[in-house]
Amino acid sequence: MEQESKSVDAAQLQRSLRFSKLPDRIRLEDTVEERPAVPHDADGGAYNADWWLIRMGGL
Repeated sequence: MEQESKSVDAAQLQRSLRFSKLPDRIRLEDTVEERPAVPHDADGGAYNADWWLIRMGGL
């Protein structure tokens, strides 16, 4: 029997090096961004007595 020589081409070698291990794990803390939904309006004042009237369209 004749032994077959295994020839590995360059593309196969690059694929095996690229996909031979899993990517590094990403921590859950690195996937979340916390910021306020609405920026605080310091100039407009913090309280408006007619807020409900404005929001509800004068109902």
